[in-house]
Amino acid sequence: MEYRKNDIVTLKIEDCGIDGEGIGKADGFTVFVKDAVIGDTVRAKIMKAKKNYGYGRLEEIITPSPDRVEPKCQFARQCGGCQLQALSYEKQLEFKTSKVRGHLERIGGFTDIPMEKILGMDQPFHYRNKAQFPVGKSKDGRIITGFYAGRTHSIIENRDCALGVTRNKEVLDRVIAHMEKFHIQPYDENTGKGLVRHVLIRYGFFTDEMMVCLIINGEKLPGEEALVKSLCQIPETVSVMVNVNKKRNNVILGEKVRLLWGQPYITDKIGEISYQISPLSFFQVNPYQTGRLYGKALEYAQLSGNETVWDLYCGIGTISLFLAQKAKMVRGVEIIPAAIENAKENARLNGFDNTEFFVGKAEEVLPEQFARTGERADVIVVDPPRKGCDETLLSTIIEMQPDRVVYVSCDSATLARDLKYLCERGYELKKVCPVDMFPNTVSVETVVLLSQLKQKPDDYINVTIELDDMDITSAETKATYDEIKKYVAEHNAGMKVSNLYISQVKRKCGIEVGKNYNLPKNEDSRQPQCPEDKESAIVEALKHFKMNS
Repeated sequence: MEYRKNDIVTLKIEDCGIDGEGIGKADGFTVFVKDAVIGDTVRAKIMKAKKNYGYGRLEEIITPSPDRVEPKCQFARQCGGCQLQALSYEKQLEFKTSKVRGHLERIGGFTDIPMEKILGMDQPFHYRNKAQFPVGKSKDGRIITGFYAGRTHSIIENRDCALGVTRNKEVLDRVIAHMEKFHIQPYDENTGKGLVRHVLIRYGFFTDEMMVCLIINGEKLPGEEALVKSLCQIPETVSVMVNVNKKRNNVILGEKVRLLWGQPYITDKIGEISYQISPLSFFQVNPYQTGRLYGKALEYAQLSGNETVWDLYCGIGTISLFLAQKAKMVRGVEIIPAAIENAKENARLNGFDNTEFFVGKAEEVLPEQFARTGERADVIVVDPPRKGCDETLLSTIIEMQPDRVVYVSCDSATLARDLKYLCERGYELKKVCPVDMFPNTVSVETVVLLSQLKQKPDDYINVTIELDDMDITSAETKATYDEIKKYVAEHNAGMKVSNLYISQVKRKCGIEVGKNYNLPKNEDSRQPQCPEDKESAIVEALKHFKMNS
């Protein structure tokens, strides 16, 4: 039977999509229904129809699933931020485990996945230490704040989110009262006019310190002293700030921050490590689960105190400092300069002198440092954004050949893609542990351990280099390492090779290199060996430059 838009169908929900929507079938026609859960029998109205599937709106729950629960928040369906709040927490954990496993199987091509039990929470509400409330007006002209409805910029009025801390409501009550008293208008996205855009609240769960930051479409807020006086009546307040964002875009925070009162940060802890957190800092929003997440990463790193570790996408040094407790040296990389300054300050705050931090893109800094020093890493930890790791970075990880790679991911689809790349080039998937950082939502963090595949002592790689084809004569020119790198990149789709690899290939070709250039520092040192594809590219470059042997 062919189904069209506005048709009404009755469905038994038998599966759950990656965004938490229920999935049912009507005469073989698959329908995705938001707010339906596995086990429900529902009546749904088809809102969009394709050839073999469609999207439906939940009209009626005919028979509720035994796993359906009453949402704690009355706005759960409208808001869309808590996609799974109507599903029992036990089933939420099953869904997230299945989501991770499914991506690893379908995208990564893995079988017999070494999956550990997901780390869930005892109390899956009021866990967020950060909230960003948009400010606007209701249809009757009242100043409101809340959250955007799913896939829109229409504000669902709510000052007491079930995932946030209870202090949020008191902060919002005082901010709105101040705006009304001083006739301050909320920002209007359509016109670009109005002053207050968002209210950012950060809360230290282990220190009870609170920061309130108003994001404004201007330089100054009317009645700033009065606002400070009002907010300081909340005992936990230690910081009141404004953030200036005059741009007409969907980015919440601007770059300019001004302190109105108190200190420019709050302090909180993960385990025994203290962190200073500013308005612009990236810091995991669930402090209880963050300790378990980083603890699992530290467990997987298997540090004995003698290792050099690189922490890529390090933010304010959250994982770096966890690792520094047991590593010989930890080097962190982050693109945001302010975050690196925070990381350095956090290292000083906790008394670590075995850390070093670099500003820049991980996919650029790591290759540059490796090419410059040739120094390998024993362990590399990556915690990238949702898009995953840049392929250049993954390639450099392969070149550096760390014993272990610990991958912390907030998106299991890009995780699976990147793991496939690494495991096709000499690594083995050893452990996988999902961590429920975001209960009642579809998001899940995952920690993965990869170990380098060990070659047996009797294993050999046969490499044939046709020196006769190189046309070497005593009168030929010599190219610099940079010239060789440039040639390889231009003729091999941007391929990057290190000085170490060039020197290795030159030696194989009988070309003299510096006496101690890129040699191991001691007999026990292990160096990465040039992969065959890069060796071939370097040989072609040597042929081009007719290098003397």
